Amino acid sequence: MTTADVFGLHRTHLIGVAYRLTGSLADAEDAVQEAWPRFAKAEGVQDARGWLTTVVSRICLDRLRSAAVRRETYVGSWLPEPLLTTGEKDDPLESVVRSDGVRMAALVVLDRLTPDQRVAFVLHDAFSLPFTEIAEVLQVSEASARQHASRARKAVADAEPPPRAALAEQQEVLEKFLRAMANGDLDAVLSLLHPDAVMIGDGGGKVRTAVQTVTGADKVARFFLGLIRKYGFPEEHRPVFVNGELGFTMPAYGDVTARVTLFTVHEGKVVAVYDIANPDKLTHVAF
Repeated sequence: MTTADVFGLHRTHLIGVAYRLTGSLADAEDAVQEAWPRFAKAEGVQDARGWLTTVVSRICLDRLRSAAVRRETYVGSWLPEPLLTTGEKDDPLESVVRSDGVRMAALVVLDRLTPDQRVAFVLHDAFSLPFTEIAEVLQVSEASARQHASRARKAVADAEPPPRAALAEQQEVLEKFLRAMANGDLDAVLSLLHPDAVMIGDGGGKVRTAVQTVTGADKVARFFLGLIRKYGFPEEHRPVFVNGELGFTMPAYGDVTARVTLFTVHEGKVVAVYDIANPDKLTHVAF
């Protein structure tokens, strides 16, 4: 097996690690690509998967630290890049989105961590890397690496999103929700929203969406129905899997820009809506 073959064997795993660390498919792919020449030149590598995971994680840590500075001036809420899959077993990214930790709600929680906490938590709890190797990535002592992971674990536990709903439940709720919005039926929309439902939009200050998080069923319902009254119901919307959950892509129409919208469903109710409209995060999406 050639060096390129070995690298190709681990590529999907590495994309999964990098995406979970950065929340950006573009950054994940760049990090994996950056690791390739280093691996090609390396000699005496016994554990290719572990070696590559460590290298990719270091690259991602640098990107996370840079992103933390940039987000201080980011307009509105920041959401991860949506990861669209076909739902078919032969989709190479299907294994990446299978984990609950890649759901949009889970990634939003991870984004509240410091870069070091996020790397320590994801590498240990999601990918079972030993703390000796995590300490090497972070360039800290093993005790410090454990502390970063412990703090992250507590923060994640305090904000743990509900488990992923079964696909049939997601389909039923989403169909009813879209039908109620198309009909402008406020009561029907409210009946499908959790009382504490939230709507988070990410336009990056470049396009229109909610700048602040909309909280509460009544406010979320009126926000959506107000948009429909102003711009009309989007007739062209395609159901897709977004980070392993149902959502839809919507091409631009009228004054409304293209976007990807997904929903978190729990016990028959929509608990969160994520509207990703920043064009920089949709370059890989085919509308």
